Amino acid sequence: MHYYTALAEEIRANAARLLSEDVGPGDITAQLIPDSQWAEAQVITRENAVLCGVAWVDEIFRRLDSRVALKWEAADGDRLDAGQCFLRLEGPARSLLTGERAALNVLQTLSATATTTRRYVDLIADTGVRLLDTRKTLPNMRLAQKYAVTCGGGHNHRIGLWDAFLIKENHIAACGGIAEAVKEARKLASDVPVEVEVETFDELDQALDAGADVVMLDNFSLDELREAVSRGRGRATLEASGNVDTETLKAIADTGVDCISSGALTKDIKAIDLSMRLTRTYAV
Repeated sequence: MHYYTALAEEIRANAARLLSEDVGPGDITAQLIPDSQWAEAQVITRENAVLCGVAWVDEIFRRLDSRVALKWEAADGDRLDAGQCFLRLEGPARSLLTGERAALNVLQTLSATATTTRRYVDLIADTGVRLLDTRKTLPNMRLAQKYAVTCGGGHNHRIGLWDAFLIKENHIAACGGIAEAVKEARKLASDVPVEVEVETFDELDQALDAGADVVMLDNFSLDELREAVSRGRGRATLEASGNVDTETLKAIADTGVDCISSGALTKDIKAIDLSMRLTRTYAV
């Protein structure tokens, strides 16, 4: 399935789940408000952030009440300043309040992913090293978070288990060795990238000799990374992984590796503090 088609389907599925878990059979508190009461509202961020999640919020309110009008004052990938209003809404007050939490939940999560990614990307902006995500994503939010990473300036590693080989320790053991695993991968799907995770220089040499497209250098020290780059440059794409955080990232990038992968972009995130407030109410 094409990535963008799959993403569109995930947006619809995410929106449906968010409304189902929060609204259920109906919002009883919103019933306190007359059906004739309409309102205007604005959404602000209380901290600096990178916005992500516009299509999800649009889909939530489309499903909830098509009478709600949304006016976005920023787009996915835009930097937001603390206190900035980036979304204005108008429509039935009941619907605005019913959709508020579902909308903010997805916005605060995807914007957190984009914001964390941008923080990492900015740290290595002058190196040319690509920052990659991993499959360590929130349940049922894989494509959403992968998209958020790109909004923050990062790049996607494989989406799932089908679009690239990643041969790890247990695969190697089960196949009888690195060369055997790579050979079998080429036979199975010759047009699919083959990556091998290595932990020693001996394994690195085996992966290079086997013709791996990408070699993941797992938890190599800085000196070991520099040596690996010396051995492998031009023979395969070299990816550093393990012990990656804001304190270590720049030093890892300076070793000369081609890319760095980090699960922190999608799993070690702190939700962005967002708020929606009604600014005007009126009867229709």
